[in-house]
Amino acid sequence: MSIKKSFTVLLAGASALASSMSYAAEEVNVYSYRQPFLIEPMMKEFTAETGIKVNILFAKKGLIERIKREGKLSTADLMLTSDFSRLALFAKDGLAQPVASDILNKNIPSKFRGKENQWVALTSRVRNIYSSSERVGPAPKITYQDLATPEFKGKVCMRSGKHPYNVSLLASIIAHEGEAKAKVWLEGLKANLARKPQGNDRGQVKAVKDGVCDYALGNSYYLGKMVNDPKQVSWAEAVNINFPNQATTGSHLNVSGISLAKYSPNKENAIKLMEFLSGDVAQQMYAEINFEYPVKENVQLSKLVASWGTFKADDIALSDIAAQHEAAIKLLDEVKFDL
Repeated sequence: MSIKKSFTVLLAGASALASSMSYAAEEVNVYSYRQPFLIEPMMKEFTAETGIKVNILFAKKGLIERIKREGKLSTADLMLTSDFSRLALFAKDGLAQPVASDILNKNIPSKFRGKENQWVALTSRVRNIYSSSERVGPAPKITYQDLATPEFKGKVCMRSGKHPYNVSLLASIIAHEGEAKAKVWLEGLKANLARKPQGNDRGQVKAVKDGVCDYALGNSYYLGKMVNDPKQVSWAEAVNINFPNQATTGSHLNVSGISLAKYSPNKENAIKLMEFLSGDVAQQMYAEINFEYPVKENVQLSKLVASWGTFKADDIALSDIAAQHEAAIKLLDEVKFDL
């Protein structure tokens, strides 16, 4: 083979390799605690808009632990969570990295972003108190603190105190009132439970329908899911949705969100996806598909969610709540809440 021909072959091979590497780079790897029915349509929109392929690993648990084990060899670019607790843990464990993005800063209010944008919220949900429409009716003045008062004895249902949604609520109470008062509240709440903590948020609404209790703690978007489920619509119809603490701190918000992995192999594409999920298209999909509140301002709510009315939200920074998560877990253990 001549020198000229050899050079031509070598150049062609290098070009093919570069093309292959370029193609491989046009992807992003997402580890997701959120469910496929919600996430996959958004990722298809992102790919259609950018040409970047999205690879998703779905799981209900263990993803943070997996990234820890993988270390620098991890293929994870992004951690997508259904709750704030995992976002805070991901950053605390040193698995996240800061993100510099004018788009994220513009789309997402500062109270919904972590330190140096190590995580950002994508949606919010209210931790509502549901009341029996038959035995109680609407309770617009109800507070989280009311649930621990004597008149609620044997009338409250809720899932495990250690579920991330409830840990976040307790952490917010600690942030507002201090550990001592939060412990008294937690003890009073436990004393008022109609049964041991169990099941999920929808199960608590079913318990109200079945007459087990008159009040239940649950996230707002579950009501939308029940209304649209023929098997559960009767549960939804048995309760009123109430926004707690309207005259004081405002209703507690939990969030879903996303974080950039420390060793992200496709960092540029990952940031593009974060920006997409904070934008109008994805925020509207969150609102319509899963009945969540967008964090980007001026994105329209679903008609069903809008029908629940406006409310005052607790404006405490999520970073302040995150700072109290360990204290919340400690209190739950001290009062043996789930036992």
